[in-house]
Amino acid sequence: MLALDKDISHVYSGCLTTGIDVDSLLRGRASMNSSEVPANFLEGDGLAKQFLHIEREQILRLKDLTFFEPVQHVYNPLDYAWEPHQDYVHKYCRSHKEVLFLGMNPGPFGMAQTGVPFGAVQPVRDWLQVCGQVSRPADEHPKRPIRGLECPQTEVSGARFWGFFRTVCARPEVFFRRCFVHNHCPLLFISQSGRNLTPADLPAAQRERLLQVCDDALCEAVKLLGVAMVIGVGRFAEQRARKALLAAGIPVRVEGVMHPSPRNPQANKGWDAIIRAKLEELGVMALLTD
Repeated sequence: MLALDKDISHVYSGCLTTGIDVDSLLRGRASMNSSEVPANFLEGDGLAKQFLHIEREQILRLKDLTFFEPVQHVYNPLDYAWEPHQDYVHKYCRSHKEVLFLGMNPGPFGMAQTGVPFGAVQPVRDWLQVCGQVSRPADEHPKRPIRGLECPQTEVSGARFWGFFRTVCARPEVFFRRCFVHNHCPLLFISQSGRNLTPADLPAAQRERLLQVCDDALCEAVKLLGVAMVIGVGRFAEQRARKALLAAGIPVRVEGVMHPSPRNPQANKGWDAIIRAKLEELGVMALLTD
């Protein structure tokens, strides 16, 4: 049996940084309903703070969950990598978006290291210019150490993902003017052997409790950002987004693109060409030009 670390000191520090009423949040009174936030708050830093608020409330709810076999370790980069994650949100989530690219959950050499979705170190550090101190999870697997922005391993999926948009957009500001990237679940699950486990690998009862919390947070994020289209990166993210938004009665278009994972033989044959063609079909490539 494994529960998330109950130490909420990072919640306090994160909330103080983002201007959230900590006492109300911990009493369960801090609303993450974007419709109740004054319109002039949802601009610039105000929108970024509200987005971080949604994520912190999601983490508070996830702390109540307990995970069993095959999960042995749970990493929460929104705790130990909060600084670079917050930097990412404050830099690039400052306005309403037309498109939300949605990943499933962190990879061991991506967001688990950098706090950024699909966060391969090189593009996060050198193109996105994200910075911040990364500590270590309380219960670290020896085969999955956290080295933050100094991690020598490369997440192939993240390198492909951000590499494509770097080629198309040249500057990150062009991409983020109308798009944003987010993960449905912020947690990384690791087995006893060090194998990366996805939410789909969890026992059904645990998986459904986890995904319900993440569905609720996704719906609030979609409403806050005012997106017209959610693009699931991989089938799981696409299907989960469609189910969550339909259940919540949120009339947002949901589409999907192939995941850039090296475990996908098709992606290894030319993911850039595949996603370019799909984004052209969806009308998204037109949003990615100066």
